[in-house]
Amino acid sequence: MAQPKLQLQFAHSAVLRYGLAVVSFGVALGLALLAQRYSFRNVEVPLFLFAVAVTSWYAGPGPAALAVVLSIAFFDYFFTEPRYSFYVTSSDIPYLIVFTGFALLVAWFSEVRRRVEGELLQARDNLQIEVAERTQQASLLNLTHDSVFVRNMDFAITYWNLGAQELYGWEAEDAIGKHSQQLLQTVFPAPLEDVHGELLRTGRWEGELKRTTAQGTTVVVAARYALRRDEQARPVAILETSNDITQRKRREEEIQRLNQELAKRSMELEAINKELETFAYSVSHDLRAPLRHIAGFTELLQKKSSSVVGEESNRYIAMILDSAKRMGNLIDDLLAFSRIGRAETQKTLFSLAQLVKEALTEVRQDTEGRNISWKIGALPDFYGDRSMLRLVLVNLISNAVKFTRTRAQAEIEIGSAEGNSDDLVVFVRDNGVGFDMRYVNKLFGVFQRLHDSDAFEGTGIGLATVQRIIHRHGGKVRAEGVVDSGATFYFSAPKLRGHLWKP
Repeated sequence: MAQPKLQLQFAHSAVLRYGLAVVSFGVALGLALLAQRYSFRNVEVPLFLFAVAVTSWYAGPGPAALAVVLSIAFFDYFFTEPRYSFYVTSSDIPYLIVFTGFALLVAWFSEVRRRVEGELLQARDNLQIEVAERTQQASLLNLTHDSVFVRNMDFAITYWNLGAQELYGWEAEDAIGKHSQQLLQTVFPAPLEDVHGELLRTGRWEGELKRTTAQGTTVVVAARYALRRDEQARPVAILETSNDITQRKRREEEIQRLNQELAKRSMELEAINKELETFAYSVSHDLRAPLRHIAGFTELLQKKSSSVVGEESNRYIAMILDSAKRMGNLIDDLLAFSRIGRAETQKTLFSLAQLVKEALTEVRQDTEGRNISWKIGALPDFYGDRSMLRLVLVNLISNAVKFTRTRAQAEIEIGSAEGNSDDLVVFVRDNGVGFDMRYVNKLFGVFQRLHDSDAFEGTGIGLATVQRIIHRHGGKVRAEGVVDSGATFYFSAPKLRGHLWKP
């Protein structure tokens, strides 16, 4: 259906074009005959050439050729001797050849000019379409908050969007045509030759730039370059898009500064802690010898003079001996506490349930004659230093045994609790005297005690030791208690990655 319709349109167009040739020739012939009647000479040739030119301009080469043929034929018929015949004499041939050549030249010139003008019109239309597209693209680029501008290879700015105006402070009319390097005072992270070398090689470049705004302030931008080439692959322009990262860079620099300061303080604290541990160890070690002498001679004095001195003197001697023993225990605990800070952890995977049994065996002498209800729950395997974790359990269980001494029926529970997916949590719970949660932060300090030493013995180092051991395992310790209603101590440590924990 489409093919016959197309053929019909083509035929209709051909009729119009060739009809124009006949009409234009007819008009020229009529005007020439009219001029001849009124004795106007030598006007027929210009009129016929004008008809050929009009036909060539509006109808094309085919109709123009028809106009040339008709002009030659009827010029011979009406205007050369003998008139009203198509007879051509030898003297007319050169004249007809010149007329034919001139007519063909006019037709060719008209055709060339028509084609050139058509190409110019098409180029104008294409340019208008491109201008409209570029205008629309420029309008869209103004909608983004990112800075977008274009410069040629001589650094002259050719396009400047609203985002660039907001970021750098110059309006488009102030920026276009200016040298981008001089206007923005750009500082590159690498030599400019290297940047352009990569841009020419790959067509793209990304990096952080420092620039100066119209107000004189310095901004840092994350810039992206894209190279545009012409049809001959020659670089002609560079499109840059960028966004302001000044605040982000300031935060990063502040974080880096704080990290450096934190690292410095950590090193200082570590050095201080080592000094304190060394000092505590040295003092404790040096105190043991004179303390042994005090305790030994006090025992001898007690044996030899018990029958000589009075009852009050014997009580003084007993108090001295008891204080020396307590001092000895305190020194032993200090030595153990300082050793934990210096000792390297030997981590292995072991059964926590088995370790609880061993800890219970160690504290058994403190439970003799006591009515204690033990509840041992399911315990998982544990990855850590076995000897250190044994000390943790001994201290926590010993505390539970000690602070339930006032209970007719003591209840102590050991088990595991729900933590997050990465932590293993173990607890020791008792129904002893408990404590006031207002003072929970003092529990794990060295020499910190919440109960009178006359009521419950101890040096105040046990829970500090527990906390130090668990911290060395990357875990945490916490406590919950109510006065006269018991206490629960929790410790957690990271699970061994890649290992399936079994309760």
